[in-house]
Amino acid sequence: MTVEATADPDFLEVTEPYRRELLAHCYRMMGSHHDAEDLLQETYIRAWRGYARFDGRASVRTWLYKIATNTCLTALGSKQRRPLPSGLGGDSYDPEAPLLQDHEVPWLEPFADSDESLAETSDPATIVGSRESIRLAFIAALQHLPERQRAVIILRDVLQWRANEVADTLGLTTATVNSLLQRARAQLKEIAPERDSVSEPQDAAQKELLQKWVEAFQSYDIDAIVQLFTDKAIWEMPPFTGWYQGAEAIGRLIRGNCPAEKADDMLLLPATANGQPAFGLYMREPDGVHRPFQLQVLDVTGDGVAHVVAFFSDTMVEDFARFGLPATATLPATGEPVQPAMAD
Repeated sequence: MTVEATADPDFLEVTEPYRRELLAHCYRMMGSHHDAEDLLQETYIRAWRGYARFDGRASVRTWLYKIATNTCLTALGSKQRRPLPSGLGGDSYDPEAPLLQDHEVPWLEPFADSDESLAETSDPATIVGSRESIRLAFIAALQHLPERQRAVIILRDVLQWRANEVADTLGLTTATVNSLLQRARAQLKEIAPERDSVSEPQDAAQKELLQKWVEAFQSYDIDAIVQLFTDKAIWEMPPFTGWYQGAEAIGRLIRGNCPAEKADDMLLLPATANGQPAFGLYMREPDGVHRPFQLQVLDVTGDGVAHVVAFFSDTMVEDFARFGLPATATLPATGEPVQPAMAD
């Protein structure tokens, strides 16, 4: 039974506006969209049960975040961290070696986002900052932190809470919160150095690059695909355990393993994931129908595509639906290029 079926109208009126941003918060904590949805529901159940005792000393939003954070911390105590293949350690893989899958690893999942789910206010600057805090690289880096450090850095650096508010939420002293924050920041800096030297492309340049990306895949022009990567680009595709670095290495990987053989075997439809450009890639099957094959999430810089995570799963149709992508795709009419979605 859901909260919606049992809660009184007053509870839903005051709590419902925070549902999407709380989902993003749970995702930051868990690294899994599926877990986040489950824990969001648990958060609302706990909030509904305790609503009669809510005294209004804190805002409804703060109260809900406190419940959500502690619900996630309880869940994290029994779960493994969710890595990407590049986070497992070791060097990049030989692109001509056999591909290996590991379905026992609880892999990091992409997040189907929107401005409403990313931003806590309508302020455009806040939307941009929140989008950065949901990017795959940041979520993957958070996976290396112990649970309490993860919670502290999200509450302090993403939500901009004061140290005493975080201390009250987690049942810690302010000194402990400050110590956890210092250690978390230091570890994140080591895991994922700042990208200050990497320029983001302007909208027009990004749109042009993404259109070339679509055209290169749909024409099965691997040389053209390779040219769109930066020199040190990374390609990874959970649940396959390998990760590959360098434009030429990625090209060899695609040549040796992609089931496509000719133009129009692959179709790409645009989406957004984790505040980043994404594409649902559809592969033509023997019956001639293009069905979901992989979800690509791109990290685009001013120098080209720097990182692609191509997600595979046993439930690709359902996964595509979360991103607003259909169960099958058809070739566009001649002269009608697929327009890439933009992460505004």
